[in-house]
Amino acid sequence: MAFRDQQKYLDYLKKFESGMDRKELEDYKMLVKRQKDDEDFDTVSMKRLKELYDKFFQPVDKSKYDHLFRKSNESGN
Repeated sequence: MAFRDQQKYLDYLKKFESGMDRKELEDYKMLVKRQKDDEDFDTVSMKRLKELYDKFFQPVDKSKYDHLFRKSNESGN
């Protein structure tokens, strides 16, 4: 499961490479290289990857789509 998680996190972070500062970018590139070598990350590397992911991940606010799924009689005609 860890290999899947690390792949998911790295794929998501790829979109944010340009917004990372120098230290974050170095860490990200190091993690990508380790991923290409088919290595499972140790606990420290996985923790760093998770921290980067948590910093850049912003969940979608699904409440703004509620009006699209209401029945027509509930919307107040």
